[in-house]
Amino acid sequence: MEKTILQESKYQKRKANKTNFIQGLKAGIPIGMGYFAVSFTLGITARNAGLTPWQAMVMSMALHASAGQFAAINVIAASAGFLEMAVTSFIVNLRYLLLSSSLSQKISSKTPFFHRFLMAFYVTDEIFGVSAARPGYVNPCFVYGAAIVAGPSWEIGTFLGASVGNILPISVANAMNVALYGMFLAIIIPPAKKDKFIAGIVVLSMFASYLFTVIPGINQISSGFQIIILTVLIAGAAALIRPVSDNSNEDPINQESNPEV
Repeated sequence: MEKTILQESKYQKRKANKTNFIQGLKAGIPIGMGYFAVSFTLGITARNAGLTPWQAMVMSMALHASAGQFAAINVIAASAGFLEMAVTSFIVNLRYLLLSSSLSQKISSKTPFFHRFLMAFYVTDEIFGVSAARPGYVNPCFVYGAAIVAGPSWEIGTFLGASVGNILPISVANAMNVALYGMFLAIIIPPAKKDKFIAGIVVLSMFASYLFTVIPGINQISSGFQIIILTVLIAGAAALIRPVSDNSNEDPINQESNPEV
């Protein structure tokens, strides 16, 4: 009897993992399309900085961060040292500390370390967005499904941009970046339509972000620090005004789908 129950439990977990993986694949398709467009421009920038297509692609495989990669490429183009490149990339990518901390609250305590490690490697703005928007705990298989589409799209786009990107007019290459912003809108609009409080926070965040770009002194702060400051202030205030229940992640389907092995 116990053996039958155990087999049924394993079957349910495998089924839930498969379902989450497929859902991740579907969520990763628009992300991959946006990534391809942006990374194509990144590849052009890398080529102009003297990187070969293979070098540019390896950079994209190791560093899934558009702003961080653009910053690193600019440092390379300026013939700066490795220390300056490391410090610049670290500052620009500081926001990922916040994203990882936030996403860790959506992961079941039963999730093994190696799943957490692999998920952390693919904590990008967009994958974080679709993962954080899911009800209950985030199944690692969902992240893997999104990453298996989005990751190669970013890397292939970089390679092609560095290989043949210069045949495109600059205006066309720059216009391709709009796809990523459209994807962000697709992430934030549905929850904003359901909850006026969230809609207000989104509008406030956009306005505050604009102010940070025009206020003297503040606009000299790096984009990474600006995002951290705004996130801590606005998210902290929102949490105080409308705290989320501790039971918000207790979704039975997602709890079952979190693998323990």
